[in-house]
Amino acid sequence: MTTVTSSDRPTTLVLGATGKTGRRVAARLAERGWPVRRGSRAATPPFDWEAPCTWPTALDGVEQIYISYQPDLAVPAALPAIGRLTALARELGVRRLVLLSGRGEDGARACEELVLGCGIPATVVRASWFSQNFSEGPFQGPLLDGAFPFPVTTVGEPFVDVDDIADVAVAALTASDDRHVGEVYEVTGPRLMTFPEAVAEIGEAAGRRIPFIPVSPEAYHEGLLAADVPPPLADFLRELIETVFDGRNAHVTDGVQRALGRPPRDFADYAREAARADAWATR
Repeated sequence: MTTVTSSDRPTTLVLGATGKTGRRVAARLAERGWPVRRGSRAATPPFDWEAPCTWPTALDGVEQIYISYQPDLAVPAALPAIGRLTALARELGVRRLVLLSGRGEDGARACEELVLGCGIPATVVRASWFSQNFSEGPFQGPLLDGAFPFPVTTVGEPFVDVDDIADVAVAALTASDDRHVGEVYEVTGPRLMTFPEAVAEIGEAAGRRIPFIPVSPEAYHEGLLAADVPPPLADFLRELIETVFDGRNAHVTDGVQRALGRPPRDFADYAREAARADAWATR
Protein backbone atom coordinates (compact mmCIF):
# COMPACT_ATOMS: atom_id res chain seq x y z
CA MET A 1 0.00 0.00 0.00
CA THR A 2 1.36 3.42 -1.01
CA THR A 3 1.42 6.11 1.65
CA VAL A 4 0.58 9.59 0.43
CA THR A 5 2.55 12.31 2.20
CA SER A 6 2.04 16.05 2.23
CA SER A 7 4.93 16.40 -0.24
CA ASP A 8 2.86 14.46 -2.78
CA ARG A 9 -0.03 16.90 -2.47
CA PRO A 10 -0.32 20.25 -4.23
CA THR A 11 0.18 23.46 -2.30
CA THR A 12 -3.04 25.47 -2.00
CA LEU A 13 -3.09 29.24 -1.71
CA VAL A 14 -6.11 30.19 0.40
CA LEU A 15 -7.09 33.79 -0.26
CA GLY A 16 -8.97 35.56 2.47
CA ALA A 17 -7.31 33.19 4.92
CA THR A 18 -8.29 35.32 7.93
CA GLY A 19 -11.94 35.54 6.87
CA LYS A 20 -14.94 33.39 7.70
CA THR A 21 -14.53 30.84 4.93
CA GLY A 22 -10.81 31.14 4.25
CA ARG A 23 -9.62 30.32 7.75
CA ARG A 24 -11.89 27.29 7.84
CA VAL A 25 -10.71 26.08 4.43
CA ALA A 26 -7.05 26.55 5.44
CA ALA A 27 -7.58 24.74 8.74
CA ARG A 28 -9.33 21.78 7.11
CA LEU A 29 -6.62 21.39 4.50
CA ALA A 30 -3.88 21.57 7.12
CA GLU A 31 -5.67 19.01 9.31
CA ARG A 32 -5.69 16.64 6.35
CA GLY A 33 -1.98 17.13 5.77
CA TRP A 34 -2.29 19.29 2.67
CA PRO A 35 0.29 22.07 2.25
CA VAL A 36 -1.37 25.46 2.72
CA ARG A 37 -0.20 28.98 1.98
CA ARG A 38 -2.40 31.52 3.73
CA GLY A 39 -3.09 34.52 1.55
CA SER A 40 -3.61 37.84 3.29
CA ARG A 41 -1.96 41.23 3.57
CA ALA A 42 -0.35 40.18 6.86
CA ALA A 43 0.94 36.82 5.59
CA THR A 44 4.48 35.97 4.51
CA PRO A 45 4.59 36.34 1.56
CA PRO A 46 1.69 38.80 1.55
CA PHE A 47 -1.23 38.82 -0.85
CA ASP A 48 -3.10 42.09 -1.26
CA TRP A 49 -5.95 42.42 -3.76
CA GLU A 50 -5.15 46.12 -4.07
CA ALA A 51 -1.44 45.52 -4.72
CA PRO A 52 -1.05 43.16 -7.71
CA CYS A 53 2.73 43.40 -7.29
CA THR A 54 2.32 41.00 -4.34
CA TRP A 55 0.57 38.33 -6.37
CA PRO A 56 3.44 36.63 -8.25
CA THR A 57 5.39 35.84 -5.08
CA ALA A 58 2.25 34.63 -3.29
CA LEU A 59 1.41 32.34 -6.22
CA ASP A 60 4.96 31.03 -6.74
CA GLY A 61 4.96 27.25 -6.36
CA VAL A 62 1.20 27.10 -5.83
CA GLU A 63 -0.90 24.54 -7.72
CA GLN A 64 -4.36 25.33 -6.34
CA ILE A 65 -6.13 28.52 -5.24
CA TYR A 66 -9.20 29.09 -3.11
CA ILE A 67 -10.44 32.51 -4.25
CA SER A 68 -12.37 34.68 -1.82
CA TYR A 69 -12.50 38.27 -3.05
CA GLN A 70 -12.87 41.20 -0.66
CA PRO A 71 -15.19 42.93 -0.14
CA ASP A 72 -17.49 41.08 -2.58
CA LEU A 73 -17.60 39.93 -6.20
CA ALA A 74 -20.47 42.35 -6.77
CA VAL A 75 -18.20 45.43 -6.68
CA PRO A 76 -16.96 46.77 -10.05
CA ALA A 77 -13.29 46.19 -9.18
CA ALA A 78 -13.82 42.46 -8.78
CA LEU A 79 -14.05 41.38 -12.42
CA PRO A 80 -10.77 42.94 -13.60
CA ALA A 81 -9.01 41.66 -10.48
CA ILE A 82 -10.28 38.12 -11.00
CA GLY A 83 -9.29 38.30 -14.66
CA ARG A 84 -5.78 39.40 -13.80
CA LEU A 85 -5.45 36.73 -11.12
CA THR A 86 -6.61 33.88 -13.35
CA ALA A 87 -4.28 35.00 -16.15
CA LEU A 88 -1.35 34.96 -13.74
CA ALA A 89 -2.42 31.61 -12.33
CA ARG A 90 -2.54 30.10 -15.80
CA GLU A 91 0.90 31.53 -16.59
CA LEU A 92 2.36 30.05 -13.40
CA GLY A 93 0.90 26.59 -13.92
CA VAL A 94 -1.89 26.56 -11.33
CA ARG A 95 -4.00 23.44 -11.89
CA ARG A 96 -7.18 23.97 -9.88
CA LEU A 97 -9.36 26.88 -8.74
CA VAL A 98 -12.27 27.12 -6.33
CA LEU A 99 -14.18 30.41 -6.36
CA LEU A 100 -16.45 31.59 -3.56
CA SER A 101 -19.34 33.47 -5.13
CA GLY A 102 -22.64 34.99 -4.04
CA ARG A 103 -26.22 34.37 -5.11
CA GLY A 104 -28.21 36.87 -7.11
CA GLU A 105 -25.37 39.23 -7.97
CA ASP A 106 -24.70 40.14 -11.62
CA GLY A 107 -21.09 41.01 -10.90
CA ALA A 108 -20.53 37.71 -9.15
CA ARG A 109 -22.04 35.80 -12.07
CA ALA A 110 -19.63 37.52 -14.49
CA CYS A 111 -16.70 36.51 -12.27
CA GLU A 112 -17.97 32.92 -12.18
CA GLU A 113 -18.08 32.77 -15.97
CA LEU A 114 -14.58 34.19 -16.20
CA VAL A 115 -13.15 31.62 -13.78
CA LEU A 116 -14.95 28.67 -15.37
CA GLY A 117 -13.72 29.74 -18.80
CA CYS A 118 -10.13 30.67 -17.91
CA GLY A 119 -8.59 27.36 -18.95
CA ILE A 120 -7.87 26.07 -15.45
CA PRO A 121 -10.10 23.32 -13.98
CA ALA A 122 -12.42 25.20 -11.66
CA THR A 123 -15.33 24.88 -9.26
CA VAL A 124 -17.72 27.60 -8.10
CA VAL A 125 -19.29 27.64 -4.64
CA ARG A 126 -22.20 30.09 -4.93
CA ALA A 127 -23.34 30.83 -1.39
CA SER A 128 -26.40 32.34 0.21
CA TRP A 129 -25.96 34.71 3.15
CA PHE A 130 -23.80 33.24 5.87
CA SER A 131 -25.35 32.16 9.17
CA GLN A 132 -22.08 33.28 10.77
CA ASN A 133 -22.74 36.89 9.77
CA PHE A 134 -24.81 36.97 12.95
CA SER A 135 -21.95 35.82 15.17
CA GLU A 136 -18.72 36.77 13.42
CA GLY A 137 -19.69 39.62 11.15
CA PRO A 138 -21.61 42.88 10.82
CA PHE A 139 -24.81 41.59 12.43
CA GLN A 140 -23.19 40.59 15.74
CA GLY A 141 -22.90 44.08 17.20
CA PRO A 142 -26.64 44.88 17.22
CA LEU A 143 -27.40 41.48 18.73
CA LEU A 144 -24.91 42.14 21.52
CA ASP A 145 -26.58 45.49 22.10
CA GLY A 146 -29.94 43.76 22.54
CA ALA A 147 -31.92 44.66 19.41
CA PHE A 148 -31.65 44.06 15.68
CA PRO A 149 -32.64 46.88 13.30
CA PHE A 150 -32.87 45.77 9.68
CA PRO A 151 -34.73 46.87 6.52
CA VAL A 152 -35.75 43.40 5.28
CA THR A 153 -38.71 41.89 7.12
CA THR A 154 -40.70 39.47 4.97
CA VAL A 155 -38.31 38.04 2.35
CA GLY A 156 -37.04 34.54 3.15
CA GLU A 157 -33.34 33.67 3.03
CA PRO A 158 -31.88 30.14 3.26
CA PHE A 159 -28.92 31.09 5.48
CA VAL A 160 -25.98 28.77 4.88
CA ASP A 161 -23.52 27.60 7.49
CA VAL A 162 -19.94 28.64 6.69
CA ASP A 163 -18.74 25.22 7.79
CA ASP A 164 -20.76 23.72 4.93
CA ILE A 165 -19.15 26.16 2.51
CA ALA A 166 -15.68 25.18 3.73
CA ASP A 167 -16.49 21.48 3.46
CA VAL A 168 -17.63 21.90 -0.15
CA ALA A 169 -14.53 23.92 -1.06
CA VAL A 170 -12.20 21.40 0.55
CA ALA A 171 -13.96 18.51 -1.20
CA ALA A 172 -13.31 20.23 -4.54
CA LEU A 173 -9.67 20.99 -3.67
CA THR A 174 -8.80 17.50 -2.40
CA ALA A 175 -10.69 15.29 -4.86
CA SER A 176 -8.48 12.75 -6.59
CA ASP A 177 -10.55 13.02 -9.77
CA ASP A 178 -12.44 15.66 -11.75
CA ARG A 179 -15.88 15.08 -10.24
CA HIS A 180 -16.13 18.71 -9.05
CA VAL A 181 -14.56 20.37 -12.10
CA GLY A 182 -16.95 22.68 -13.92
CA GLU A 183 -19.56 22.42 -11.19
CA VAL A 184 -21.45 25.38 -9.77
CA TYR A 185 -22.55 24.36 -6.29
CA GLU A 186 -25.23 26.79 -5.17
CA VAL A 187 -25.21 26.21 -1.43
CA THR A 188 -27.98 27.13 0.99
CA GLY A 189 -29.35 26.00 4.30
CA PRO A 190 -32.24 23.53 4.36
CA ARG A 191 -35.06 26.08 4.88
CA LEU A 192 -36.12 29.63 4.24
CA MET A 193 -36.20 32.05 7.16
CA THR A 194 -37.04 35.72 7.40
CA PHE A 195 -34.69 37.93 9.35
CA PRO A 196 -37.22 38.30 12.20
CA GLU A 197 -37.43 34.50 12.39
CA ALA A 198 -33.64 34.16 12.43
CA VAL A 199 -33.31 36.75 15.19
CA ALA A 200 -36.03 34.96 17.19
CA GLU A 201 -34.12 31.66 16.92
CA ILE A 202 -30.94 33.38 18.02
CA GLY A 203 -32.76 34.83 21.01
CA GLU A 204 -34.11 31.42 21.93
CA ALA A 205 -30.64 29.88 21.70
CA ALA A 206 -29.12 32.73 23.71
CA GLY A 207 -31.84 32.53 26.37
CA ARG A 208 -33.04 36.11 26.02
CA ARG A 209 -35.44 38.14 23.94
CA ILE A 210 -33.82 40.15 21.12
CA PRO A 211 -36.32 42.49 19.44
CA PHE A 212 -36.32 42.81 15.66
CA ILE A 213 -36.80 46.45 14.66
CA PRO A 214 -37.95 47.19 11.08
CA VAL A 215 -36.20 50.25 9.69
CA SER A 216 -35.96 51.97 6.33
CA PRO A 217 -32.90 51.44 4.13
CA GLU A 218 -31.94 55.04 4.84
CA ALA A 219 -32.13 54.57 8.59
CA TYR A 220 -30.17 51.34 8.34
CA HIS A 221 -27.44 53.11 6.38
CA GLU A 222 -27.31 55.91 8.95
CA GLY A 223 -27.02 53.30 11.71
CA LEU A 224 -24.06 51.68 9.99
CA LEU A 225 -22.29 55.01 9.76
CA ALA A 226 -23.07 55.75 13.41
CA ALA A 227 -21.49 52.39 14.29
CA ASP A 228 -18.26 53.54 12.56
CA VAL A 229 -18.67 51.29 9.54
CA PRO A 230 -16.51 52.88 6.81
CA PRO A 231 -18.73 54.87 4.41
CA PRO A 232 -17.80 52.86 1.29
CA LEU A 233 -18.70 49.62 3.08
CA ALA A 234 -21.92 51.10 4.46
CA ASP A 235 -22.89 52.27 0.96
CA PHE A 236 -22.11 48.85 -0.47
CA LEU A 237 -24.08 46.98 2.21
CA ARG A 238 -27.15 49.13 1.65
CA GLU A 239 -26.97 48.65 -2.12
CA LEU A 240 -26.40 44.91 -1.80
CA ILE A 241 -29.29 44.44 0.63
CA GLU A 242 -31.67 46.41 -1.59
CA THR A 243 -30.60 44.29 -4.58
CA VAL A 244 -30.50 40.69 -3.37
CA PHE A 245 -33.46 40.78 -0.99
CA ASP A 246 -36.11 41.31 -3.66
CA GLY A 247 -37.13 37.65 -3.55
CA ARG A 248 -34.71 36.38 -6.19
CA ASN A 249 -32.93 34.12 -3.68
CA ALA A 250 -35.96 32.98 -1.71
CA HIS A 251 -35.55 29.29 -2.44
CA VAL A 252 -33.38 26.45 -1.19
CA THR A 253 -30.99 24.45 -3.36
CA ASP A 254 -29.29 21.05 -3.27
CA GLY A 255 -25.69 22.25 -3.62
CA VAL A 256 -24.42 20.88 -0.31
CA GLN A 257 -26.13 17.54 -0.90
CA ARG A 258 -24.70 17.25 -4.42
CA ALA A 259 -21.18 18.14 -3.37
CA LEU A 260 -20.96 16.24 -0.09
CA GLY A 261 -23.68 13.60 -0.15
CA ARG A 262 -25.25 14.97 3.03
CA PRO A 263 -27.83 17.63 3.89
CA PRO A 264 -26.83 21.15 4.90
CA ARG A 265 -26.68 22.19 8.53
CA ASP A 266 -29.80 23.81 9.95
CA PHE A 267 -29.77 27.37 11.30
CA ALA A 268 -31.03 26.22 14.70
CA ASP A 269 -27.99 23.96 15.12
CA TYR A 270 -25.70 26.85 14.21
CA ALA A 271 -27.48 29.18 16.67
CA ARG A 272 -27.21 26.74 19.56
CA GLU A 273 -23.50 26.15 18.96
CA ALA A 274 -22.77 29.88 18.64
CA ALA A 275 -24.72 30.59 21.81
CA ARG A 276 -22.73 27.95 23.70
CA ALA A 277 -19.59 29.80 22.56
CA ASP A 278 -21.02 33.05 24.03
CA ALA A 279 -21.35 34.71 20.62
CA TRP A 280 -24.28 36.78 21.91
CA ALA A 281 -23.39 37.33 25.55
CA THR A 282 -24.56 40.79 26.52
CA ARG A 283 -22.00 43.57 26.46
